Amino acid sequence: MKSDVSVNRSGNRAVFMMTRCGVLAAMAIILFYIEIPVVAFYKLDLSSLPALLAGFAMGPLPGFMIVVIKNLAHMLGSSTAMVGEFADILMSGTFVVVASLMYRYNKNLKGAVLSMVIATLAMMVAGVLVNYFILIPAYQKLFHMDVAAILGMVGIKGVDSLLKLVLMVTAPFNLLKGGVISVITFLLYKRISPLLHQ
Repeated sequence: MKSDVSVNRSGNRAVFMMTRCGVLAAMAIILFYIEIPVVAFYKLDLSSLPALLAGFAMGPLPGFMIVVIKNLAHMLGSSTAMVGEFADILMSGTFVVVASLMYRYNKNLKGAVLSMVIATLAMMVAGVLVNYFILIPAYQKLFHMDVAAILGMVGIKGVDSLLKLVLMVTAPFNLLKGGVISVITFLLYKRISPLLHQ
């Protein structure tokens, strides 16, 4: 009898986790289509917010899976030959996994703040590396763009090389993105945490 009860409870937990992930993934997909132009071809979206909430509430794997799901959905109408979505999996995935892993072992206010600060720095580093070694070279090959054309799209005085582009534009942009998502998460998580844990 006890074993039947435990099986039912574990089954209910699995169903509830899938339901939560489904709702948060749907939110992430919608938010991914709402973009705010910031600088050059960099646009700010809040689609990593539901993934970070999932990571804090359920662990790094559900959080990362939501990052993957929203990018797979976005690939259907990709304007970057799916390169941008692949890059987002790496960058947003780094942000969500680092933050949720750190918070998992230090579940208090200080741990939450520290985890998001370090995760934002990790995403900044990932953004620089992914853009320099994957994203920009892929754009050059797929869209037959030379360095001058890419720098011309940026149109910022003093940004005259790819290295300067990723250090002076990509890095600050990812700091901004991580900071905005972290602040919103900080304001929301405690209020909606009971819904995510029930």
